[in-house]
Amino acid sequence: MKILALGAHPDDIEIFMFGTMAAYAAQGAELTFAMATDGAKGGKGDPGALARARRHEAAQAAALLGAAPRFLDFPDGALVADATLIAALKALIGEIGPDLAITHAPNDYHGDHRALSDGVRIAASFDVPVLHADTLGGTGFSPTHYVDISAHAEVKAKAIRMHQSQDPERFVDAARTQNLFRSGQCNGAQGSLAEAFRFEPVFPFADIRALLPPAPSIRPVTVSTKRVD
Repeated sequence: MKILALGAHPDDIEIFMFGTMAAYAAQGAELTFAMATDGAKGGKGDPGALARARRHEAAQAAALLGAAPRFLDFPDGALVADATLIAALKALIGEIGPDLAITHAPNDYHGDHRALSDGVRIAASFDVPVLHADTLGGTGFSPTHYVDISAHAEVKAKAIRMHQSQDPERFVDAARTQNLFRSGQCNGAQGSLAEAFRFEPVFPFADIRALLPPAPSIRPVTVSTKRVD
């Protein structure tokens, strides 16, 4: 299976979907990580130096899973779902031939995220189904699918920490909190972790369950065993 993960910035794949990518890697899938912007506005100092640092960080994180990193190098903070972006995404999809593309939700918090989401949706057309990752903090997001990432929590945290230019501990903590909540939301076992996604069926792609790693096991719902006299 070929999976194409697309993030607007060099650390987005790690924060929003890296656990799922690790689950795919464990299944033997071929992974490609595409970063749409150069990340040059993600900090202070020289933008060129920051862009180079973030490119290196993203490549290191991708290497944890043997994923092929691709850098589209659009300007950070100015991404627009225009003809140029769509053409670049179409070319990438055509070259890789993925079975599934995963990117940001169309209502995520950052304008670059929303633009990339729109661009991927248009570029995908009849070629590949598109799955949307959770939003920051889960705001305004209603999942349709969950992936159990309990076995991959450590490598996800390690991948986020590769992005030292971004003060990564804040994202490690936020991602774990969100992943704990998403597992609890789908009745996963205590302490398990899950990443959440949303799929909007678009012809000819109506059902993608067979393309996803396993969801958390559903626990039985029981009543209290305590006796009250």
